[in-house]
Amino acid sequence: MNDKVKQVLNVILDKFKSGDIPEAVAISMYPIPEIPSAKWSLMNRTLMFLSGSMDGRGYKQWQQVDRFVKKGSKAFHILVPFIKKHKDDQGDDKQFLIGFGCRPVFRKEDTDGKDLEYETIELPDLPLIERAEEWGISVRAIPGNYRYRGYYSFNRKEIALATPEEKTFFHELSHAGHEKVKGRLKAGQDPLQEIVAELSAAALCKIVGKQGKDTSGNSYRYIEKYAEKINMNPYKACLKVMSETEKVLNLILKGEDEIAH
Repeated sequence: MNDKVKQVLNVILDKFKSGDIPEAVAISMYPIPEIPSAKWSLMNRTLMFLSGSMDGRGYKQWQQVDRFVKKGSKAFHILVPFIKKHKDDQGDDKQFLIGFGCRPVFRKEDTDGKDLEYETIELPDLPLIERAEEWGISVRAIPGNYRYRGYYSFNRKEIALATPEEKTFFHELSHAGHEKVKGRLKAGQDPLQEIVAELSAAALCKIVGKQGKDTSGNSYRYIEKYAEKINMNPYKACLKVMSETEKVLNLILKGEDEIAH
């Protein structure tokens, strides 16, 4: 194993020690279809997230979209397989994995140039965004796909949105509020945590949301999906998390200072 490959693997091992891996893997499970890293392995997408980006590309790939790597920027490395072709006894071509090498790639954050398509997403004046700011959480637009529309990163204190819809923002803000109420949440999409977030988001849409579109049917189906994973109907699942949901809503609507008093 060459030194570069060892360095890349050590990044993963170090993050296991610090506890960052579960969140990184959970978010990296949702590949983005419109950018090159969608075709990367889960390990490489995890390395990209750990580097602090959701979009990593090679030097020439950035040039192809009229972006250019800033002077002095350092690449992070992904693993690439070395495949050797060989004919078997019957004359058929067979492929064999003979090892791994490293390829340098650069984060979008280390480039300048033309705006990417997903950067043109304009987030509206989101209600309660000041609560995220009070908690030191940044809110930004990211590329998305049909499978997910946003996430909240515990470690990076960041809400990333692939849609301007207020309910998606409320859902991720509710995850952040739930973390404050309960402490560190489970990585990934834990059913009860998702139900708390969606129930809170639906309530916030009714209380302070400005969108006229009724998304309550979508919320019900979302909650129903996660309730089935814990062998409960949506009604019982909502009752089970009602107390925590109330705490999350109070925290978001009133703020920590008023709750403390």
